[in-house]
Amino acid sequence: MEPFRTLTSLAAPLDRTNVDTDQIIPKQFLKRIERTGYGDFLFFDWRRTAAGDPDPAFVLNMPRYKGAQILIAGKNFGCGSSREHAAWALSDFGFRAVIAPTFADIFFSNAGKNGIVLARLSEEQVAELLRRAQAIAGYQLTVSLEAQTVTDNQGFKASFEIDPFRKFCLLEGLDDIGLTLRHSAALDTFEARHDEAGWLKAK
Repeated sequence: MEPFRTLTSLAAPLDRTNVDTDQIIPKQFLKRIERTGYGDFLFFDWRRTAAGDPDPAFVLNMPRYKGAQILIAGKNFGCGSSREHAAWALSDFGFRAVIAPTFADIFFSNAGKNGIVLARLSEEQVAELLRRAQAIAGYQLTVSLEAQTVTDNQGFKASFEIDPFRKFCLLEGLDDIGLTLRHSAALDTFEARHDEAGWLKAK
């Protein structure tokens, strides 16, 4: 997992509330066995017309937001069924941070474990960011995990809270496997003693 400290990027405004995980990554794409490739199906039903063509009216299909790594959305983002694939799809598409007033609890946990910073700001602050991202061409935000702030170059500044342990993991680029591997020496010692004890009992 790539460490996250400070990110400055284009910001894409998804001005919708209650964005559920089945919209983030529809269920028909959950059959893949890899953790990669889900970005192609992110918001699939919104990104495409009934005929299967890219919908030019959907924000992520607009050239002005191409390459955005920060997503701004309405409250209750990531609600619905529990699927880690939603975090995989956002990450694979290129998003490293999502800003919203509130997030569903399970999605919040899954996103953090996959290197995505979720910044909870007030509804008024998010509404202002959505307005700026829609009105200003090339609008960029800076998300600093170290300072726990969201800023732009036009005077906007807001702070967000984050659990200290999750912050540590994101700063260090540690997922659950990475955290376990930090104790590899102790685990090896335990396994060696366990194997030796088993051999002595057998003897």
